[in-house]
Amino acid sequence: MNGKYLFTSESVTEGHPDKICDQISDAILDEVLRQDKNGRVACETLTTRGLIFVAGEITTTGYVDIPGVVRNLLKEVGYIEPSYGFHFDSSAVITSIQEQAPEIAIGVDKGGAGDQGMMFGYATDETPEYMPMPIILAHKLVRRLAEVRKKKILDYLRPDGKSQVTILYENGTPKTVESVVLSAQHNPGIPQKKIKEDLIETVIEYVIPKEIRSKKMKIFVNPTGSFTIGGPQADTGVTGRKIIVDTYGGVGSHGGGCFSGKDPTKVDRSASYFARYLAKNIVASGIAKKCEIQLAYVIGQKQPVSIMVNTYSTGIIPEEKIVKIIRENFDLSPRGIIEKLELLRPIYRKTACYGHFGRNEKEFTWEKTDSVKIFKNAGGA
Repeated sequence: MNGKYLFTSESVTEGHPDKICDQISDAILDEVLRQDKNGRVACETLTTRGLIFVAGEITTTGYVDIPGVVRNLLKEVGYIEPSYGFHFDSSAVITSIQEQAPEIAIGVDKGGAGDQGMMFGYATDETPEYMPMPIILAHKLVRRLAEVRKKKILDYLRPDGKSQVTILYENGTPKTVESVVLSAQHNPGIPQKKIKEDLIETVIEYVIPKEIRSKKMKIFVNPTGSFTIGGPQADTGVTGRKIIVDTYGGVGSHGGGCFSGKDPTKVDRSASYFARYLAKNIVASGIAKKCEIQLAYVIGQKQPVSIMVNTYSTGIIPEEKIVKIIRENFDLSPRGIIEKLELLRPIYRKTACYGHFGRNEKEFTWEKTDSVKIFKNAGGA
């Protein structure tokens, strides 16, 4: 886009109700993969005051103590005080699990996709992470918020929280942070003035570099004035309800499928990861400044029915040529993606909060730039 415009992205903490559900679904997936790397998992979670409901289709030779997994996760997240209105040890855990439908298994067992659909991956050179700046800063704010809570730098904080960052762009380039929103659950009786001063000092100024702060940057901390009731006590959570937080913060397209609770035979997850891998390597190679990849699959079929590349007019070679490079150098079957990215590992609980992309931890193999030379050489960059 040309000219000046504002773009906003948000993120949430690991104690947010929806993120609790994503983490539970992925923690159950991890436990299946620890025991049975060929296990099939499609696991959904719902949580509300005093209740966690886990449902879905799981086929495995292992055994998962689902209530135990749930309670351990809630304890790690920080729901350890009855006064929070939601407690790891006293909330009810209900399960309804069945096996994967045999018709789906027939297609998946021979290496085909576990479902139809279209998946997108995106990358941009506007940050070192090859991610849009608004979502990266929003994630960093809530990760820091969780850190100051867990380290008791601010011992009055509770697990729930959200962030929002608005960036001023000029001709597609991020310039300044125009506004920051930080909502942090806290104990009763803490003055709003103290909360705002503490969070500005320990979180916002810690995360947002001074050189990109607008001179008129607006800061909103707990905009309603108080945030004591939070988590599942205040809001029902469901797996897969933060798909924009999980991806690119609203930049680019989204196929609609969530990631958490799905084993990698589900292309909603694995093909989205590989589309990101391709887009990131394309941008890192220098043949485009921005790139979006779309992959589309048919249930039971091995190869995608379509590949689309969009470089937003920043590419130095035609997009059709990039598609040709992808087809000639990468196995886009679900099995090929799983092998390339080593996706049959118990790595998924970590992905379930603070974004699936733009992270350099060892689990995130789709963030590697080990295919840069393929695009550089083929593109003549």
